[in-house]
Amino acid sequence: MERSVDERSESTRSGMEPDTGRREAMSLDRNETLERPKRRVFTHEYKARILDEADALADVPGGIGKLLRREGIYSSSLAAWRRARANGSLETKRRGPKPQMNRQERRRLDQLERENERLRHRLKQAETIIEFQKKLQELLGNPMPAPPGSDEPTR
Repeated sequence: MERSVDERSESTRSGMEPDTGRREAMSLDRNETLERPKRRVFTHEYKARILDEADALADVPGGIGKLLRREGIYSSSLAAWRRARANGSLETKRRGPKPQMNRQERRRLDQLERENERLRHRLKQAETIIEFQKKLQELLGNPMPAPPGSDEPTR
């Protein structure tokens, strides 16, 4: 049996009409968009309750599996919750970027950082001057007494 150039041998498997080569109408419209499922969020109380139930069912054969199927939870979630409980961080974490500081807060933080740097510089200068004064007093043979409450011995 000879085939013409436009005819395909696997027309029924590919969804093509044998005579025309056009696709058959599908039952699902291609432009139809399905609602995207929402991510499930479990509260701290829910996680704690499930972990307590799982601990109670640990000795029952198949008990934990039955619990997971009933609640629709993956075993990996249960394992992650157990690790989080052991670390003390079972709280629900917020996803996404951290909230940004507003302009006023950012300006204040920048100002405090500049002031902190300026004060560090002045402290370093003061320490240098004090060290110089100590050495000068030692050279002159008149050592400075240690300040009260200091652990530093007198030279």
